[in-house]
Amino acid sequence: MAIEQIKMPQLGESVTEGTINQWLVSVGDKVSKYDPLAEVTTDKVNSEVPSSFDGVIKELIAQEGETYEVGAVILTIETEGGGSAAPEAPAAPAAEAPATPAASTPAPAAAAPVAKTDNGGARYSPAVLKLSQEHGIDLSQVTGTGAGGRITRKDLNALIESGNIPKAGTAPAAASTPAPAAAAPAPQAAPKAAAAATNVPVVPGDIEIPVSGVRKAIAANMLKSKHEAPHAWTMIEVDVTNLMSFRNSLKADFKKKEGFNLTPFAFFVKAVAQALKEFPMINSMWAGDKIVQKKDINLSIAVATEDALYVPVIKNADEKTIKGIAREIGELAGKVRSGKLSGADMSGGTFTVNNTGSFGSIQSNGIINHPQAAILQVESIVKRAVVMDNGMIAVRDMVNLCMSLDHRVLDGLVCGNFLKRVKEILENTSKENTSVY
Repeated sequence: MAIEQIKMPQLGESVTEGTINQWLVSVGDKVSKYDPLAEVTTDKVNSEVPSSFDGVIKELIAQEGETYEVGAVILTIETEGGGSAAPEAPAAPAAEAPATPAASTPAPAAAAPVAKTDNGGARYSPAVLKLSQEHGIDLSQVTGTGAGGRITRKDLNALIESGNIPKAGTAPAAASTPAPAAAAPAPQAAPKAAAAATNVPVVPGDIEIPVSGVRKAIAANMLKSKHEAPHAWTMIEVDVTNLMSFRNSLKADFKKKEGFNLTPFAFFVKAVAQALKEFPMINSMWAGDKIVQKKDINLSIAVATEDALYVPVIKNADEKTIKGIAREIGELAGKVRSGKLSGADMSGGTFTVNNTGSFGSIQSNGIINHPQAAILQVESIVKRAVVMDNGMIAVRDMVNLCMSLDHRVLDGLVCGNFLKRVKEILENTSKENTSVY
């Protein structure tokens, strides 16, 4: 028998830590390689950590609701034999060296949550600090039930549920025993009382909705983007009458032949990818003392579910045909809605294209997908009366393209020229000028 370690994987580019949202296994459970072990939330994705081995769960080292650095050991698995470990799943770090027999293998040190220091010098996890700040809890008066007396998020949730919240200047609170995870999961308990902390009045008939891990991650990333990046905004109007005529002439036969839809959005994504090759500065990121101009053109596309927004990535979009882009849009959207989106599907994006027009919007101001430098909103295509060059009035298919930009990286001139080029590509899309293959 051998004891193998599962570590916190890196679930996206620039991701350095993750929060154990929920364990999907218990000690003693038998698992197979690639079985899901835990749900992990980062600032980019909500994903499952797969098992790298066949075996039996030996110890759950990490705790639900706590945040751990990439590479920290979160659990151990007892496996048959002592040969070389099987390779880890793509998202996880490489396995340790070949394991020694279980009898001589020391138990791994407990994974240390990512900790921060308060003004008094004590160290707490970010989840504990955040929850204490939301509810005004004086952590110096809380006795923790975690390892070595450490205060956990479950300790704070128990205090919040009881209403016995220690404030500065009050008597120390007795340690409360947190409710069992199955009865009151930590990820759900904290949001339940959040309304009281922000003085939102609740009256009979109001519905209090727990904030999911994904929603918290979205909120954190959007807040970071707005705080760090000085947003500027610009818009251009595009006549896509010829594009829509061309697409409509193809869509029925295309669906029958290829098995998926040829959407107008695929034409917009292709035009953006082409324009980014000509204006590579748009495909850049702010890195403090430098600007990084990305070589690959990887387009993030926004896909919404009932309660969350995901941004899967079309890799090397400039190298794909309109057909290839249409296929990938459908596949990524399907993964989002079936819950099968992986960390790899979300990583590497360099520019975001958002199809806000899908729900009828005609003008919007998007928040940049940090650390990218810009986001383009493709609004609803509407028929409007337009004055033509010859002075005649005609009904045309018109669309607004709205662009938010990080003014540290980009200026109006380069963004204006970029949008002008996108407009030119789209307005010249036709049966005579364009191939979808």
